[in-house]
Formats: sequence, structure tokens, C-alpha cells
Amino acid sequence: MKKIFSTIAKAFLAPFGGWGLVLVFTFWGCDKSIVEPTLEAYTPSSLDERAGTWKTYVLGAANEIAVAEPKATNSAEYQAELTKLKTTISTLTPEQRRAVEYWGAGAAFRWNEIARELAARYNLAPAANADGKYPVPDAANPLADPKYPFANPPYTARALAYMSVAQYDALVAAWHYKYKYNRQAPSKTDSGVSTLLPVTALPAYPSEDAVVAAASYTILVRMFPGEVPFLDGRLAEAKNARLWAGMNVDSDIAAGDALGKAVGAKIMAKAATDGMSAANNQTLVPGFIEKAKALGIKEPWVSQETPARPPMLPNYGAVATWNFTRPQLVAMRPVMPFVVGSAEWQKELAELEAINKNQTREQARIANYWSDGAGSYTPPGHWHREAANLARKYKLSEVCTARTLALVGTAVMDAGVACWETKYFYMTPRPQQFGLKTSIGLPNFPSYTSGHSTFSAAAATVLGSIFPAEAERLNAAAKEASESRVYGLIHFRVDCELGLVHGKKIGEYAIARAKADNSGL
Repeated sequence: MKKIFSTIAKAFLAPFGGWGLVLVFTFWGCDKSIVEPTLEAYTPSSLDERAGTWKTYVLGAANEIAVAEPKATNSAEYQAELTKLKTTISTLTPEQRRAVEYWGAGAAFRWNEIARELAARYNLAPAANADGKYPVPDAANPLADPKYPFANPPYTARALAYMSVAQYDALVAAWHYKYKYNRQAPSKTDSGVSTLLPVTALPAYPSEDAVVAAASYTILVRMFPGEVPFLDGRLAEAKNARLWAGMNVDSDIAAGDALGKAVGAKIMAKAATDGMSAANNQTLVPGFIEKAKALGIKEPWVSQETPARPPMLPNYGAVATWNFTRPQLVAMRPVMPFVVGSAEWQKELAELEAINKNQTREQARIANYWSDGAGSYTPPGHWHREAANLARKYKLSEVCTARTLALVGTAVMDAGVACWETKYFYMTPRPQQFGLKTSIGLPNFPSYTSGHSTFSAAAATVLGSIFPAEAERLNAAAKEASESRVYGLIHFRVDCELGLVHGKKIGEYAIARAKADNSGL
């Protein structure tokens, strides 16, 4: 079986000085494997003892889902669990030890990574049939050609948002019960229990890793139904790794698993009503075009593919948002862009024509680095990776890591919804309708505003608020991501500049939520 080292992971760790990189571990199955970095476990900078009081997204309260009181540590049942745990630890295989090291990087961190890799695997647009039509992926037959889902940027943003919210809500509930019952880690009860990971004063029941694993699994099997066997394996290993590490007994894991799955089910119930099922409604497109013409758009966007491909998710802009209302979405919609033929539009077209003739090596590098096209985990995945790595860099607790990912995830999904609403409201053409070519892939949806710009500004704004020491670098990265679309010749500059403005406003809504979530962070 050929092993391929994850160059993406290596490249991203480089700016952080390779912190915590200790070995590589193969975790992908099926017909190929990817060797991923195993990162050193750390002791969190704070246990966030009050996290059980933090505001949740979907749960009405931290105790909405009941978790039974555990057996006392001096009970016969618990003592039997300790005996079993010590036997398990004494017979570990090298593979089990490697699994402990892999999952020791953090449950939310690893499940976010797994979700991104799945998104990359499924980010392939369906090809045309012999009759010139594009088949639609079928959720009921996910492994048929074309595979379901097509994990384009809006789909990936939504999947990562729901998973991150599930992780966060489940962990807030877990923290509530941890401190309510206060059953300590096995090694604090019995000095004969050896551990492979750092032990803190955080109560062990229910297991936070099992909570995250079960919540993540519940979301991902719905978002990627063709990957159930793979995800079954990840779930089992994630839970077992806590036993192999000596961190939890069986009842800690069972309670966490039940809680995580129950929360995940509630999150998916919300997802079922958010309007995504109507996001690809192609019958709306003629009406969008007529409305755009009435606004003064002289040459609406048309597909530049042969045969012409139906536009991607034309009604995604109607999907429910997390951090603002529909009237607020409409109120912050970017203003009318330059129309074809105007002096402003001519100036921007001339800029692209000049880049086309004399593109610098640096402009080409930026365009390619940020392309995040087919086969990648898209701009939303790019920024989730940034968030996950920052959470590790600053040694956040599991619940605080989940909070970070949920804030970024909901902001990025909101950015996708608001950007797509803008795109199909104005239906503006891309530069390719005027003879310009691109080497980084041509998106099949209207130009204004730039998705990269909106996603990036929203994420950078949120992360800059959470990690103020990183704000300047993050904002510069967002600006570079935005400009990459000009250098790649697939956006006019106005698409990108107003996309950045739009994204920043969207990020500020997530920040307002963060300031009111009772975390004090």
C-alpha cells in the first residue's frame, strides 16, 4: 500500500516552526493511505471549569440531555472497571500506542482534520454525460458516479459548521456534568493506572473525547454517507484510544458516546430544516436573471463550460444563517457593482488584461496557493485548518477549541450564504466572458462578490478577535486570499474588495455572539 506524506500538513506546520511534530501515522484506509502528522499532547492553558454555563447554539440548556450519575469510585462496579483498564494498558500493541499519540493531539482537532480530508476527497464536480447533461449526485446511492456529495465550498462550509456546533454544544453539556458529578480520572483514583497522555484536574465523566467523537461521527455519516465504514473505524479507534491511554474507564466512554450522539441528532434535526434541500433549485435561475437585468446588469453571467453547466447551488443564499437574521443579511448586501461598459468596469478589465500579459512569479504563486479548487478542502477548509492549528498553538482546552471552531464555522457558513445570495441577486459576469483565460479553475457561478474574499475576511475577523496577537497576520492572509482571485483572473477587483468588506461585517456578527456567550473570553 503506497503511503503518501501529507504535504499540505507539512506546509501549514512550517510557519509554526513544526511545533509538536513528533512522528507520522497512517490513518486512511481503503485503496490508499495518507500519512498524517501525530502531534504532541499538551496540558491546556486553562480547564475552563465554567464552560458548562456557556451559551449553546442548538441545545436549550446544558442539561437538556440527561446524563446519569456515575458509580462512585469506591463501588464494586468502578473498581472492576479499574482492574479491566489496568489489564488493557499492560497489553498494548505498537499500533495501539500510535493511535493514542494520534488522538492525543485533541479530539476536536483530529475530527476537524478528518472532515476536511473527506471534503477534499468529495470536492469533484460531476462530469457531463454523453448526451451533454450533468448528472446530480444521489444521497441514496453515494458511491455511484458522480459520488455524493459534491463537496464544493458552500457544502464544505455547512458540513464543518454543523460538526463544529455539534462538538461545542456537546462539550458544554459534558462540562456541566463533569463538574456536577466530579468523578476524577482513573489515575487519580488508583495510582496503579499508568497513562500515556497528560492528566489534569478535569473530571473524567463523561469522557470529552468520546463526546466529540460521537457528535462528529453523527454529523459526518449524514454529510458523507458513503464513508460509513471508514467513520465507524475512526469512531471506534477514537474511543478505544482513551482506554489504551489510561485516561478513562468504560463508563466514562459510554456516557460520552451517548451524550455526543444525542446532541449530534439534535444538530442534524436543525440541519434538516435549514433550506439546504432546495439550494440547487435550478428553476429559480431565469427569475434571478430577469431581476438582475431590471437592476441594470447588462450582461448577466452565463456558464463558460462546454456543454454549459447548470449554476452551482443558485438558491444557497436562502439557507438559514447562524449569527444574523434574513433582514440583516439583506441590509448588509453589498451595493450594486460596476456594470459592463462603464468607465470603472473598463478600468478593472484593463487591470486584468495587464496581469494576463505580464503576470509576475509572485502573483502566480499567490493565485495558486489560494486556489483551493477541485480536490482541495476549499477556502472554508483552509480557514478551519488555520483555526484548529491556532487552538493547538495557544493550548486551548477541548471545549475552548470547539468554541473557536464553532465561531469560525458558523461565520464561514454565514459568509457562504450571504455571498451566494449576493451572487445570484446581481448575476454579474466573470472576466472569462470577455476573453480572459485562467489556469486555476473556473467557478461555475456569478462573479460578484468573491467567495474567497468573503469567506476569508469573515474567518480572519473572528480569529483575530480570539487571538489578537495573530490579527495582523490573519488580516494580511485574508487580503492575499482576496487578491489571489484577481491574480488568477477569475474576479474583477471590485468583487474582491467589497467581498472583504462584506466578510468583515459577517465576522463581526459572530464576534458579537462570542461576547454574549458567557465564556468571558
